[in-house]
Amino acid sequence: MPVETKIGLYVFWVAGAASLVQAQTPDLQMVLQRLDRLEAQNQELMSEVRALRQQLAGNSAPAEASQPTPEVKTEERVEVHDRQIAQLDQEKISTDHRLPLSLTGMLLFNSFWTGRNGGGADNPTIAAPPGTTPAASGGATFRQSVVGVKFTGPEIPGGGRVTGSAYIDFFGGAGTTLNQLVRLRVASIDANWKTTTLTFALDKPIIAPREPDSLSQVGVSPLTSAGNLWLWQPQARVEQRFAFSEQAGLRAQFGVYQTSENGNGVPAEYTNTLAKSRPGYQGRVELWSQLSEGSRIEIAPGFHLSSTRVAGSSVPSRIFTLDWLIRPFNRIDVTGAFFHGQNVGVVGGLRQGVSFLNDQPRAVGATGGWAQLKIRVTPRVTFNIYGGQEDDRNSDLRYGGIAKNQTYAGNVMYRFGSNVLASFEASQTRSTYKGSGTLSFPHYDLGLAYLF
Repeated sequence: MPVETKIGLYVFWVAGAASLVQAQTPDLQMVLQRLDRLEAQNQELMSEVRALRQQLAGNSAPAEASQPTPEVKTEERVEVHDRQIAQLDQEKISTDHRLPLSLTGMLLFNSFWTGRNGGGADNPTIAAPPGTTPAASGGATFRQSVVGVKFTGPEIPGGGRVTGSAYIDFFGGAGTTLNQLVRLRVASIDANWKTTTLTFALDKPIIAPREPDSLSQVGVSPLTSAGNLWLWQPQARVEQRFAFSEQAGLRAQFGVYQTSENGNGVPAEYTNTLAKSRPGYQGRVELWSQLSEGSRIEIAPGFHLSSTRVAGSSVPSRIFTLDWLIRPFNRIDVTGAFFHGQNVGVVGGLRQGVSFLNDQPRAVGATGGWAQLKIRVTPRVTFNIYGGQEDDRNSDLRYGGIAKNQTYAGNVMYRFGSNVLASFEASQTRSTYKGSGTLSFPHYDLGLAYLF
C-alpha cells in the first residue's frame, strides 16, 4: 500500500476517533488539540515524501533510459544460453557412465618422395640391403593421421583422480589405398595423486620418453633404428615427484616393460625356441630446474634390465641411458638422448640384438643416440634440425649385419592458425652393412596437419 494512503487512513482514523471522543467527553479538549497538531505534521510529512519521490524520479530517468529493460536482458541471456548449449552439443561425446570424454587428434596429409635404396616404403628407416636396387618411389597418403580420446574419471581414495587416453592411426596393413588398417598406437590409464602417479600403458620405453619433432615420421617415431629407442609396448610404472623448491625438483619413474623379442636377429632355425616377449625392468630419474620464466634444464639417467630366452639360453639385455632438455631461453630447445649397452633391439633399436656365432647366441653391443636443435623463429615459424645413429659392435655381428645406421634431417613448420600446421622436411639415411659397404637414400616430405 502506498505511503500516502497509509498516512491518510491513519489521519482519518485519528480524526474520527477524536470527533467521537469530543462528542462524548468535552473535558478532553487538550487531547484533541494535540491530535490536530499531529495531523498537521502528517500532512507536512506527506508533502516532503512526494517532493522526494519526484526528485528521485527526475535523477534516475536518464540512467534508466540507457539501461536495457528487463525484457531485453532476459532475451540476451536466453541467446547466450542457446549458443552455449549448441556448442556443448557439438563437442560432447556421450558415454554410458557419464564421465567427461574429449576427442583429439590430427588429420595429416603427406606427400613424399624417396630416393633409390629406400625399399619402396612410405617411411623407410634403413637402406635396402646390398644386392637390391629398388627404384625411387613417391606418393601421397592420409594414413599417418591420428585419432585419440582423453577421459577424466572419478576421484579415488587419497584425493587422487583417474585419467587416461588412447590413440589410433591408419598405418597398419600394406599401405595401399584399399589396405590401410586401423591400429592402436599408445594408450594409458593413470591414477594421479598430488606427488604420485600409477600408470598402466602402451607407450614408449620408460627410459626414452623424448623424440624429435616431425610430421614426416609419425607412423613410426622419428629416427627409428637410428638412435631413438621408441618401441610402443605394454608397461606398468609408478612415478614419484619431489620438489626441492619452486624452481627445482626430481621425478623418479620405475616400472615393468614388456620387451619385443620377435625378429630380434634370431635365425629362422631358432625362432621356434624364442620367447616372444619378456619382462624388462626400467628406471629413470629426472632432475629439473626452472632457471627463469623462459629457461629450463632437464637431465635424466635411466636403465633397462631384461633377458632374451632362445635356444635354451638366456641372453642379457643391459642398457644405460641419458636424455636431456636444455632451454637457454624460450626460442631455443636442445633435446636428445644417449644409450649404451647390449641387446637393444628389444626396446626399439636395430632388430639384431641377438647374434648367433658358432651356433651360440650372444648379445650384440650397441651405442647410439640422437639430438635436436629447435629454433622458434616467430610464433608461427619453427625450424627443427636433428640427427641420430646406432653403432653396433662389429665383432658381435654376422656377415651382412648392419654395423651402423644414421639419419640426419631438418624441417620447417609453419602454423597457419591455431590448429593448422604445414611442414617441409628433408632427410638422409645411411646404412653400413658389415662386409658390403654403405648405402643411402634421401627422403622428402610435405605435410599438412589439421589439429582437433
